[in-house]
Amino acid sequence: MLSKFNGLRVLVVGDVMLDRYWFGDVDRISPEAPVPVVSIRRCEERAGGAANVARNVAAFGGTCTVMSVIGEDEAGACLRKILDDDEIRNRLYNDDQVTTTIKLRVISQNQQLLRADFERSPSYEVLAQCLDDYRSMLGEYDVVVLSDYGKGGLYHVTVMIEAARNAGIPIIVDPKGTDFSRYRGATMITPNQREFEAVVGSYSDENELQSKAHELVRSLEIEELLVTKSGAGMSLYRGNGEVSHSPARALEVYDVSGAGDTVIAAMAMAKAAHMGGQEAMDIANAAAGIVVSKLGTAVPSQEEIQSLMSNGEIE
Repeated sequence: MLSKFNGLRVLVVGDVMLDRYWFGDVDRISPEAPVPVVSIRRCEERAGGAANVARNVAAFGGTCTVMSVIGEDEAGACLRKILDDDEIRNRLYNDDQVTTTIKLRVISQNQQLLRADFERSPSYEVLAQCLDDYRSMLGEYDVVVLSDYGKGGLYHVTVMIEAARNAGIPIIVDPKGTDFSRYRGATMITPNQREFEAVVGSYSDENELQSKAHELVRSLEIEELLVTKSGAGMSLYRGNGEVSHSPARALEVYDVSGAGDTVIAAMAMAKAAHMGGQEAMDIANAAAGIVVSKLGTAVPSQEEIQSLMSNGEIE
């Protein structure tokens, strides 16, 4: 099935970030405050946010371009190099008014002790340039992914969706916040269960959940709504009233960071390949099961996905 993904062209737009990991040992408590003292032994840097979506697209066999805004700083240069090393095309616009978004995690004995975030929203002028280039580039791609992490990179999301829709290009959105009206007209949105409930409210049973899901599909004028449910798998609700479910893969959960990036990359590729919803979800579930068994933002290999789907385990 994954051979259908080879060569598909995907444009990823949204909030990129640099994921930094500081690994160390803890053998004492600070005399200054009741906190552990971590002796840092190793550092790692990985592409996060929309950049991690792009890395997942590439891992699935697609050709990807990621469009976003970074600062004119060391972190931005590092992120650009990571993407270049992975042979992922980028349209990263430098904004000297901001710093590149960084998520710094301090880890000891495979446990996260602290996360520190560094972020500022991009300036309007740079975002306007991104929008102009986005419009001019649309015709080169089979599908568009909008990866919204709430960092300001998708200020023009409504206009972007309209442009893709007018061009006949499917557009998949990973949403953020409680105002899903911003994503009206998209082909598919992919909230997790917590994000979904924050928008539609609580429900007492599966029937009420389905009713709320289909009402959201109608009100947003979207074709499909994918709700990811962590250990309960995921469900796909379509505009024609159909529902499909895919159970989660039974792998040990090590780190859920970036699992949503993997899911939206898989669903976007499947949409571009004209796959059915059930087939797409099964691939997305397998891929997500692999990445949550790894530390930090990660990507699955095609071999790992094929093995898990064929044998129920990773070779």
